Amino acid sequence: MSPRPISDAATFEVHRNAVTGLADEMAITILRTAHSQIVASSMDFSAALCDASGRVIAQANTCPVHLGSIPEAMNAVLESFGDSVRPGDVYLLNDPDLGGMHLPDIFAIAPVFTSGQELIGYSVTVVNHVDVGGWAAGSMAVQSTSIFAEGVQIPPSRLCDAGTLNETFLALILRNVREPELLRGDLEAQLAACHAGGEGLKELAERHGIDGLAALNEELLDYSETLLRAALAEAPDGAYAFEDFIDDDGMGSPPIPFRVTVTITGDRLHLDFTGSSPQVASALNATESFTRSASYAAIQGALGSDIPANSGFYRPLTFTIPEASILNGRRPSARGARGLVAYRIIDTVLGALAPVFPDRVPAAGDGGPDSVAIGITGEDGTTNVLWDILCGAWGARPDRDGVDGVSPLGANLANVPVEELEQSGHVRIDGYGYLPDTGGPGRWRGGLSTFRDMTVLAATVSVQIRSDRRTHLPYGLRGGARGTASSNILNPGTPQERELPAKVVRDLVSGDRHRHITAGGGGHGDPFTRDPDRVLQDVLDGKVSASGASRDYGVVVTPDGAIDTAATRRRRAAGRR
Repeated sequence: MSPRPISDAATFEVHRNAVTGLADEMAITILRTAHSQIVASSMDFSAALCDASGRVIAQANTCPVHLGSIPEAMNAVLESFGDSVRPGDVYLLNDPDLGGMHLPDIFAIAPVFTSGQELIGYSVTVVNHVDVGGWAAGSMAVQSTSIFAEGVQIPPSRLCDAGTLNETFLALILRNVREPELLRGDLEAQLAACHAGGEGLKELAERHGIDGLAALNEELLDYSETLLRAALAEAPDGAYAFEDFIDDDGMGSPPIPFRVTVTITGDRLHLDFTGSSPQVASALNATESFTRSASYAAIQGALGSDIPANSGFYRPLTFTIPEASILNGRRPSARGARGLVAYRIIDTVLGALAPVFPDRVPAAGDGGPDSVAIGITGEDGTTNVLWDILCGAWGARPDRDGVDGVSPLGANLANVPVEELEQSGHVRIDGYGYLPDTGGPGRWRGGLSTFRDMTVLAATVSVQIRSDRRTHLPYGLRGGARGTASSNILNPGTPQERELPAKVVRDLVSGDRHRHITAGGGGHGDPFTRDPDRVLQDVLDGKVSASGASRDYGVVVTPDGAIDTAATRRRRAAGRR
């Protein structure tokens, strides 16, 4: 299709940047006013603007796997309140069967009206709250077997009615969570961001007029659609399949398969997830909207990082997502740990796209940020929840190494600062850094594993761990080696040392030590074609050991830190034979 012509291309470009900047302003508002570490430090939140019909017109540079689910949340709100929306209203929801994703992610949606009381759009924020109740601190335990065990469920509901806060409704929510003041503070940050977005949208309506704003928004959607269709049209038609796995469901299951067939026909792309696992007994199940959202993130990462991510971007894409599968769980299945599913969807979709776009798709990364939720109950009955979100590494890219210590595609999160974890006085961080020889070898090396050593200082704490990629390692591409495994070690280096499961909830006592290691990213290309000078630099930087350089890359490094050229030539020749 061709975009609708506009009379003033400069006006369109200014508007495109204005709405994106406005969405980013909403995100900054949350970042600066939120109370909890999972929001203010790890940045587990999102913000977007929608038009009057609920279509996404701009989204902030926040968590991609949230943002693609906004259309479903908007549809749920419009179905419930579309005929009664008023200025000053704010709607909440988190129910996965009614527009949500999992219970900790609470949507706040505020309609935006002009001074003449005409509806022009919606401000939308999504925040992963530190706790929303349920049996386990943090409300995301993999071992939950029903949504009724995971916390308070909020169907589309009116929190503010024409500017008046429903105090009873809010009190009901706060009574059911472990950290009520943190939830209140983060929710107020969401409302402040919605207000900022609404004020900016009203200014745009005043500048362009209501009809002019609507026309520019329509043009923006068409622009994204046109760019994505052009990128797809460059690819060869065909069907491309890939398979990846989550190690287990945290309750003793066999490996959980994720299968996709990506079919490209002209400027259209269809994703068929037939053959993926049925829904599981634990909380790893996702919603259909979340599966689409993760797929959007993968496709945009591979094809269109410069294409505005809005509802126009979604138009060339269609899906087949099996009912009652891990990708589309049926109520009352638990959904709390569904984040891990998103990252495996991304890896699977990118694996399918790799032969189609070999110069754009990276090897697999760490498999998603690992999370360690620590619950503490004081002698007076008060509770605290600490979240340690630990991001590991990207897989190697087609033209450069993977990135160390950063969030994977789809998350856009940040590692929690050590000082913030320690300030509660409940834990101490004894070590934090990278581990050598953990990036998958390749012409381009995968990112390194990240480790964190924690000592418990409180009398007793409950620890909830969600990790993966222990047995099904991050894949390499085009001859690159796989990455390395994640690990959870209790009391390392002592007679009591033991390996904990990748997904576990258990109590720890004062003096217990826990070491968490993220998976290392996969490599890209034949390791024996890596530039020897790059290998040497990795050795000097402590990212690769001298023995690893010889074993994995065929590069012999002398004790004084130089390359033995003759020995390297022989080692590489022998390795190829």
